[in-house]
Amino acid sequence: MSLSRRDFLAASAVTPVAVALGRSNARHTWQARPAAPINAVFTPIRRDVGYFTGRGGTIGYLINKDAVVVVDSQFPDSAQLCINGLQERSKNRGVDLLVNTHHHGDHTNGNPTFKGVTKRILANARAVELQRQVYQTAVKNAADKGAAAPAEIVVADRIFIDSWTEKMGGEDLTAKTYTPAHTSGDAIVVFEKANVVHMGDLLWNRAHPVIDRAAGASIANWIKMLDAISRAHSKDTIFIAGHSGGADVPVICKQAELTTMRNYLGALLAFTNVQVKAGKPREDVIAMKDVLTGFEDFGPLLARTLGPAFDEIKEGR
Repeated sequence: MSLSRRDFLAASAVTPVAVALGRSNARHTWQARPAAPINAVFTPIRRDVGYFTGRGGTIGYLINKDAVVVVDSQFPDSAQLCINGLQERSKNRGVDLLVNTHHHGDHTNGNPTFKGVTKRILANARAVELQRQVYQTAVKNAADKGAAAPAEIVVADRIFIDSWTEKMGGEDLTAKTYTPAHTSGDAIVVFEKANVVHMGDLLWNRAHPVIDRAAGASIANWIKMLDAISRAHSKDTIFIAGHSGGADVPVICKQAELTTMRNYLGALLAFTNVQVKAGKPREDVIAMKDVLTGFEDFGPLLARTLGPAFDEIKEGR
C-alpha cells in the first residue's frame, strides 16, 4: 500500500503556519488536519522490520519480544491505529523508542499520541529546533488574530547532531543526518542487520516532493545526499520511502529508486534554470504544467516544486 498524492493532499490543510512560512509547503505544517478515512496497514519486510501506512509519512517499525522501535508518527488518529497494532503484535510491550526523521507535521503530529506509550523520542537537533519554530509561529499567528492558542506539541527528549547508534531488540540501529536536503534537519534510520533504511522524506518514490526552502532545503545538496546514501549501502538494501506516487507505486524501494529521485531533482533544476535564463517571472514558472522528460510517472510539474527550484536558482543557493 502507498499514499497517493490525492490522499496526501487530503491529509493536510492550509493553516496560519503555512501563511507564516510564506513559500514553505502548507501540507507539512504541525497542525495539519486529517480528513479522509484511514486505511491502516502493517507490512512486514524482514527480520522483524516493516512499515505502517495510514495517513501521512510512512512509519517504519521493529517489533519483537525484546524491543519495539517506531520511526515517525503521522497524525494523532493514525498514530493511535498504529499504536493499537503495535500493542497487539508485541503483546502490549509498549514502545521503547520513537524516532522522528524530520519536523514536518505528517511525521510528528502523532508524537503526543505516542507520548504515553514510548519511553523515549529521538530526533536530529535541528529538526527539534524547526518543529519549535513552526509551533511558535502558529502561537503568534493565533494571538494576532485573537484565536485560541494551538495545542502543545511534543518534541524529542533525546537529540543527536550527526549520528546516533544503539543496540535494541537484536538490531543495530543507526540514525544519521543528511542535510540540507528536503529540510535542514533530515535524518535516516538504519536497521543494520535487517539492511533496511527508513528514508523519511529524503525519498519520494515517483512523486513530486515537498522542498521546504523556509526550513533550509537545498535541491542541489539533496542530490549529493542521495548519492551519499546510495554509496553507503548495497544493492540488497531495502529503502522505505516517506511517500510514493499512488496506490500502485511501492513504498519499498531499492537503489534504483534513489537514483531515479536523484535524477529527477537534477532534471527539475535544469528545467527551471532554462526558464530563469529565458527571463520568465516566478509566477509564470510556478504555473507551468510541463512533464519532465523521462519522469512521466511523476505527472505534471507542481508549484510546490517549481517555486523552490526557481528561488534556489535565483538566489544561487
